[in-house]
Amino acid sequence: MQIFRCIRALVLCLSLFSQVILGEGVAFALQVHPEPEGLYSHQIAHLFFILSMAIFIFWLRKRGLVAEPGWRLIQWGCFMFIVWNVGAFIGHAMEARMPEESFVGKGWSRSLVLDTVTSPAIYLFLKMDHLTCVPAIVLLYLGLKSIYRKEAKP
Repeated sequence: MQIFRCIRALVLCLSLFSQVILGEGVAFALQVHPEPEGLYSHQIAHLFFILSMAIFIFWLRKRGLVAEPGWRLIQWGCFMFIVWNVGAFIGHAMEARMPEESFVGKGWSRSLVLDTVTSPAIYLFLKMDHLTCVPAIVLLYLGLKSIYRKEAKP
């Protein structure tokens, strides 16, 4: 348990140190994929992640690990990651097929013109991928925490 406290303190110190060294800067959370190579490789990564999570779910079920609560949570986290990747894949494909006239502005001020989109509700729903990604991360965390606590008990 002492090692985890040391690691936690080290991470905190490195985080604070990097903030002091790097100073204040702009950190954008949006990754732009220039056409076509960037989008293609990104879409292939989504497909690879879907396949990886499906194989992991299959492996968990085949080995019977989902009988334990921690592994069951991890399985549900994998399922939510699949849902997230499918939604992100479709959302990227929809956006790539939209004409440039569908958007106003550039960069962070880029906005969707609703009149030009066939199904704006679907597009906007797919852009809210955090609704499936965040629960997937939480389920993965809770599953790992459950397994850790079970193993840590004497």
